[in-house]
Formats: sequence, structure tokens, C-alpha cells
Amino acid sequence: MAEKAPSRGLDAQGYIAREGSLARVPSTFRPVVALARDRLLDAFGARLHSAYLYGSVPRGTARVGRSDLDLLVALHEEPTAADRAAAAALGAAVDREFPEVDGVAALLYGRERLLSDAETYDLGWFVACLCTPLLGDDLAEYLPRYRPDSHLARETNGDLALLLPRWRRRIEAAGNAADPASEAARRRLVRFLSRHLVRTGFTLVMPRWNGWTSDLTEMADVFGSYYEQRAWEMQTAAGLGHEPNGDPAVLRRYVDDLGPWLADEYARVHGIKAPRPDEAA
Repeated sequence: MAEKAPSRGLDAQGYIAREGSLARVPSTFRPVVALARDRLLDAFGARLHSAYLYGSVPRGTARVGRSDLDLLVALHEEPTAADRAAAAALGAAVDREFPEVDGVAALLYGRERLLSDAETYDLGWFVACLCTPLLGDDLAEYLPRYRPDSHLARETNGDLALLLPRWRRRIEAAGNAADPASEAARRRLVRFLSRHLVRTGFTLVMPRWNGWTSDLTEMADVFGSYYEQRAWEMQTAAGLGHEPNGDPAVLRRYVDDLGPWLADEYARVHGIKAPRPDEAA
């Protein structure tokens, strides 16, 4: 008998089902994944505990030439500056070799942090539910199962007020110039901030909706069903998360209007995320 598909991203017991699998990686992206896997082994060797894919590639929704390849790397020890430089160089090299992807990025963490109590409902949840094992011992085996509740909402995205000043500095650095480099920098910022705001808007209402999705359009639609006055803004942000522009006005609206409103509403509904050791501005 065929296994029943998760309902709203939940399994039969109401826990968030792990999304993505290596079997879902589109054939076009499999050589990219294979090379990234080999380069991770070359770069980190015995220091590598495990590695994971996340995002559209393991979900099977990646678009050729438009989607990036996202990796999470767990080391046995906390990563050093040299490790981060090695990961950045690895990503740049794979990106140059494969036009099928629009960028390769790797998040680096130590195993101890990923399994720490402070990160159980943030990075731990991310690994257990949104990451697909690629190499090594799967850390999800050491983590709990997760429901789409207010605790999870607070610990994943309850830090937006802290992020807004950092975003403003990044926007200032990108400037308003019309040259291609500045335009490209703003476009990357629009994409990043759009996705972050949509995901934050979704997790604001996630406990009421009682489910999980990583689809930006669905996230925005779910949010809009609870906050009709902000629905259009969030749906527009979802579109820009897929097809960003370099309009400075979009970035200003994010940090002057939508972002502050969302941060205040999030704190009112779910509270503030517990502080992290590396949260300094």
C-alpha cells in the first residue's frame, strides 16, 4: 500500500515531515551535487562530521540557471576563519563550473552547536526538518520531532527586530548607484530580504494554520489569509524572492515599513527569540 503523503507538511502524528531527498534532486543538478560532495570531502576531510542539502534542489523544484545550491556543513569542531574561506572558495569554484546553478553557498557549524539546547528549536529544527543528508552521520537522529507551534515560531524567526539594523547597514552599503555592480548587489539583497520576510510572515501564522511549507508563494498566501491588510505586500515579496530587482525603494519599504511592523507583531504574538552568543550587531 502506498505511503500517505504528508498533509500540510505534517506526518500522521502531526509532526513536521522532513522535506526533500536525494531522490528528488533533478537530473540536471545531480552532477553539481556530486562535485560539491567530493569537494567537501577534499576541503574538510576527517574534520567533516556531516553535510546536507537544503532548498529547492533537494525539494525537486530548482530552476536551471536560476536556483542556487545550498549546503549545510557540520564539522567535528567549531569552524575557523580558514574553514569559512575554504567553504566560500569551494562554492565559487562549483558555481563557475556549472551554469545550471546561480550561486553555491555553504553554512558552516560545529556539531556541538547544532545539537545544543539553545539551538534545538532553531538550527536543530532546520537540520532535522529542512536539510537532506548528503554525507556522514545524520544529526537528525539526535534531535526531537517538531510541531508547528508557537515555541518553534519564536525560536526560528523571533529575532527580526535585531536583524533590521544590520539590514539597514547592508542597504546603505549597496547604495543607489545605477552601475551594474551596485544593481547586482541590490538585487541579491532584494532576493534575500524578500525570502526572509515571507518566511517570517509565514511562521507568524504557522501555528494557526497548523502546517509547514517551504514554497514562498504558498507561505505568502497563508499569511495573507490571516492578515489581509498586508497580503499584497507579502505576495509581492514572494514574487521578488523568485524574480528580484535592484530597486532601492523596495529595500527601504522592507526596513521602514513591512519589517518593523512584522517584528512588532511577531513579538506580540510569539515573543522574542532567546539570545544567541553570536548575536552582536
